[in-house]
Amino acid sequence: MAWPEFSYYAYRLGGALAPRIPPRLGYFLAERAATVICHYSASRRHVEDNTAHVVGLPPRSPEVKRITLQIFRNQAKNYFDLLRVDRLSSQDIRRAVREVRGLAHLDRALARGHGVVLASAHFGNIDFAGQILAVLGYRVTALAEHLKPERLFQYVRRQRESHGLSFVPIDQLLRPAFRALRANEIVGSALDRNVTDAGRLVEFLGCPARLPDGYVRLALHTQAALVLCFCRRLEDNTFVITVEPEIELDRAADRERAIVAGMAKATAIFAAYLKRYPDQWVYFQPVWE
Repeated sequence: MAWPEFSYYAYRLGGALAPRIPPRLGYFLAERAATVICHYSASRRHVEDNTAHVVGLPPRSPEVKRITLQIFRNQAKNYFDLLRVDRLSSQDIRRAVREVRGLAHLDRALARGHGVVLASAHFGNIDFAGQILAVLGYRVTALAEHLKPERLFQYVRRQRESHGLSFVPIDQLLRPAFRALRANEIVGSALDRNVTDAGRLVEFLGCPARLPDGYVRLALHTQAALVLCFCRRLEDNTFVITVEPEIELDRAADRERAIVAGMAKATAIFAAYLKRYPDQWVYFQPVWE
């Protein structure tokens, strides 16, 4: 069986089992599984290298290894959350989110009437930020990686859309995203995952990194507001979601200069979160060149 097909059946099995497991036991099992996976995973070196850039320590130092293990554990918990999200009620999601900070920033940006590009990162649990916004009544269309095989993407899409979110594969026509912004809705995008390999080389935490620029381009092209949002997992596996003030873009400047300036502002905010909560960055690909 090819790996993509195996992934599909693994997701389906997880989706059948996860809702039947009490959350406390599920998170415990996720941690135990992640401890084993971290030891053998080829991605561990990427996580260690990324973490070393963030915390300023050697990649194989004990502190970097400790943070790396916690990143694997947090990601395993994210998968447990994803595989049962369609069985959670709106009240379950509200209870899982301890606090949403800065919603007034989002409301002020929407008041302009051109929609909001809400950029986030693979930080904490990016899915829950979208889920709680949908539960609170916001219309959110998220740009997502197009998983393979197609039936795996559609299965995960159904899971994620179960509470009102909409997902658009980022490698296809983005007309639904443009329609959402014209309707003064929210379009979610990642600022750390260069899925289409069309990003640009920027200075990030002191070294060159290739990061996506699509979220800034989209905001500039559509006149939408650009807002950042981060979801942090707490020790009790509840979440704090923080919406940052709108990033002011220089819309009168040369387009390339405006993109570079907008990315610099966004990555500076993201870097501050990484410095403070490095174990929340559940990202498993190399970032720095």
